[in-house]
Amino acid sequence: MASVLDLIGDTPLIEVTRIDRGPCRLFLKLESANPSGSLKDRPARTMIEAAEADGRLKPGGTIVEATAGNTGLGLTLVGGRKGYRTLLVVPDKMAREKVLHAKAMGAEVVITRSDVGKGHPDYYQDLAEAITRRTAGAFFVNQFANPANPQAHETATGPEILRQMDGEVDAIVVGVGSGGTLTGIGRFMRRASPKTTMILADPEGSVLAPHVETGRMVQAGSWAVEGIGEDFVPPNADLSLVSQAFAIPDAESFASARELLRAEGVLAGSSSGTLLAAALRYCRAQSAPKRVVSLVCDSGAKYLSKVFNPIFLAQEGWSHPDRHGTVRDVVVSRYSEGTAVVVRPEDNLRTVFARMRSTDVSQLPVVDANGHVIGLVDESDVLAALLAEREDPDRAFARPVEEVMVRRLETISADAPIADLLPLFRKDYVAIVMDGDQFLGVATRLDLINYFRITL
Repeated sequence: MASVLDLIGDTPLIEVTRIDRGPCRLFLKLESANPSGSLKDRPARTMIEAAEADGRLKPGGTIVEATAGNTGLGLTLVGGRKGYRTLLVVPDKMAREKVLHAKAMGAEVVITRSDVGKGHPDYYQDLAEAITRRTAGAFFVNQFANPANPQAHETATGPEILRQMDGEVDAIVVGVGSGGTLTGIGRFMRRASPKTTMILADPEGSVLAPHVETGRMVQAGSWAVEGIGEDFVPPNADLSLVSQAFAIPDAESFASARELLRAEGVLAGSSSGTLLAAALRYCRAQSAPKRVVSLVCDSGAKYLSKVFNPIFLAQEGWSHPDRHGTVRDVVVSRYSEGTAVVVRPEDNLRTVFARMRSTDVSQLPVVDANGHVIGLVDESDVLAALLAEREDPDRAFARPVEEVMVRRLETISADAPIADLLPLFRKDYVAIVMDGDQFLGVATRLDLINYFRITL
């Protein structure tokens, strides 16, 4: 009987047919079909087995790795089946779904800062090395320099692609996180299919695409895409294999991932959106037909709170890119778009509490059947109701919103200057924003902070 580790690799290849590809045919290898949901299962298994073979990893040992999430998931999957403890160091910008997934499989997760670079003690790779030094029996995987990483793709992923494409591949579009995918597939293709060119898809802000295009190292920026892009050139990344590089903005990456789901039914993550965006740019720029392959690096199920969350997109300024310089710009969740979280006056406090907890907000506008805001209920109102009914909390939770809500509201025009929010916030009010006589949404201090984050 096969184990779950036997399901790693031999992933399917599909053709993109419902998105404009110019004169080219574009194929996607669904690495999301691996057991933990990403292509990182491949090098995870290879790196662990190589360490077992040379004695670096012994029975009862601890696997330590710095990871954006997917390598950690692969290591936890493989290590757990082999009886190892797994400890992962991940930057704090990683999707919550990946962290929860790793913990559910048994990994110990250390969250560290994502705003520091190599050489800082809190940088995820430096911290992982430090943890390894002070942990008996620990093996630091170091996917960025581990030769078994590209070996996994040179011996398996590359040959699979060439076989599935019947030996005809003009270009392959990949990203670089650790460099294993680029280097492994690139080395294989250079030997087995010299005509195949390697194209780099890189998040805007990463140093890799500029380095390929200019030969110079630039100052790294920041990006929201996870798993690819770097502020240094990883030892495993052989950039000499790259013929052309595309720097893709986060907004385009996220939009491409959503388009892939709508048009082709493929649920893919943020890095896959970057690869797809670059592949489409490449394909549309060609004057002659070519056969192009890219990867669905991981499942979009790991990014539901980001890539496929309209509130996150609005918080990043991608849903409403036009700037008016007014209070309208501060409102993230808008009632007319269905993203504002509200309650009805007849709803009970159990509903209020459930919505607050599931959306991580502390106050909710109360909207009647005609769409008019008639009150506001916050966590202090719910708590007061519970304290008044200490002997029967079920009775408190059953009370309708209209019995406890605040009816005196502080409204502000969507066209008012942003500075007009400050007096309201100084009084600890939540701003109810009106677009004429229509409710637009609420504005909070956190919304204002986020506005300044994305505009300054």
